[in-house]
This record gives sequence, structure tokens and C-alpha cells, in this order.
Amino acid sequence: MWIEAIKAFFIGIIQGITEWLPVSSTGHMILFDQLFPMQVSDAFMSMFRVVIQLGSILAVLTIYFDRLNPFSKHKDEAAKKRTLSLLGKVIIAAVPAAIVGLLFDDLLDKYLYTYIVVACTLVLYGIAFIIIEHKRKNYVYPVETAENISVKQALCIGCFQMLSLIPGTSRSGSTIIGALCVGVSRTAAAEFSFFLAIPVMLGASGLKLVKYLLSEGFAFSGTEWMVLILGTAVAFLVSVAVIRFLTDFVRRHSFAVFGWYRIVLGILVLLYALIWG
Repeated sequence: MWIEAIKAFFIGIIQGITEWLPVSSTGHMILFDQLFPMQVSDAFMSMFRVVIQLGSILAVLTIYFDRLNPFSKHKDEAAKKRTLSLLGKVIIAAVPAAIVGLLFDDLLDKYLYTYIVVACTLVLYGIAFIIIEHKRKNYVYPVETAENISVKQALCIGCFQMLSLIPGTSRSGSTIIGALCVGVSRTAAAEFSFFLAIPVMLGASGLKLVKYLLSEGFAFSGTEWMVLILGTAVAFLVSVAVIRFLTDFVRRHSFAVFGWYRIVLGILVLLYALIWG
């Protein structure tokens, strides 16, 4: 049991760090599970990798609660309208991935959740980040805040988010790439990605949990309860720190460093697959 607790602790750290950095949280957790598999059922592990994201969502709500609250007493009527407009655009951006996820969730689980797929997407989108940042090196982005993103831009970002349904792509990575491509600044792109995570991850977590409960029932073992609670709590604490780090980092640096990280990690995973797979 204590070995599983240690594994859950590290998975929580991985989730908390990689959910917000554009390097793929699910991809990293799949890779970790390949090396250090937990002694739980495959069905529980599939559900756990998604439900643990609730800790990361809570971190966003904690940090940005006042900004996302349209009824905050600190806001005048104009500010409340801007907040409601922002929330509306977040919901619009969430729709494309929600539709595709509902239609193809089981197929994605069955055929794409492998470390080979993760490695390929890590490299592919790593290259994409480097190319985009190189081409936009001295570019002045017209949209400086998440509130100023248009409905059309939000929908485009949502379409890019559909790419994240492939493991290793990264939900934050795909939305940030989409935002940069439509003229949104790095800081606004990162923040809109945080906000977009709330409905998307809540929906994905809820869907996975319902499917698991319908197929496996409500009888969690003591180890499974411990793994779920510990992993989620650690993901929350780490996410708070990482969100604050990333918003400060992108004000002064580009996303290219994450592109290089993805490429190196993807190559290492491919080598692992060739030698030991």
C-alpha cells in the first residue's frame, strides 16, 4: 500500500507540473505508468489519470476566483459584463473538444494511449512550438489579455484543443499554439488555456468517473481511495505553484524551451521503445 502511495504522490506531482506546462500531463502519466505500474486495475488507472485533474482545476479556481466571478463585489457593472463575456467565450472554445471527446473517447482510449503515440506527438508539437516562436520572434501580439479574445479567436483556439485528445499532444500546448497563431499574446494564451481547462477537464473527469462507476461499481478498495485522494491533493498543491510560475515566465520568455524539452523527451521515449519495448 505504501509503495502505491509513493507512486500516487509522484503522479500528483507530474499532473500538477505538466497539466499547465505545454508538455502533456496525460502523456507523462502514461510514461510513468509504463515504468512504474500501479497495482490497480486498468479501468481504475484509466479513470484515475483523468479524475486526478480535478486537483488542477481547483488550483485555477483558487487563484483566479475573483477574476472569473462575475458577481464579485470588487467589480463594477462594466467589469462584470467583461467577465461574463470571457466565460461565454471559454464555453464556446470548449465545445469542439467536448463533442469529439464524447464521440470518440472509447476509441482514443483503446488505440492511442501508448508511449509510442506519446513520443511522436511530443516531438511533433515540440517542433511546432520552436517554429512558431522563431517566426514570431519580434511580433507584437494584438491581443494582450484573455478578456480581449474575440468569439472567433476563442472558437479557433477550441478547434486547436481537439488535437489534445491525442495523448502526448498536451491540452495546454494545443490551446496555446492555437492562441499564438490567431494573434493572442503568450500571457493571455496561457491564462485562457487555464480558464478553458475548467469546463473541459470537469467534463472529461465526470465522463470517465461515470463510465467507471457504471462498469465497475462504487466499491473502491482502500488502496484505490488512498491513491485517488493523495494524487488529487498533490496535483492541487503543485498546480498552484506551477500556474504562478508559468504566468511570470511567459512575460519574459518564449515557449521554445518547452519545444526543445518535448523533442528530447520524445526521442528518449522512442529509444526506450526500440530497445526495451
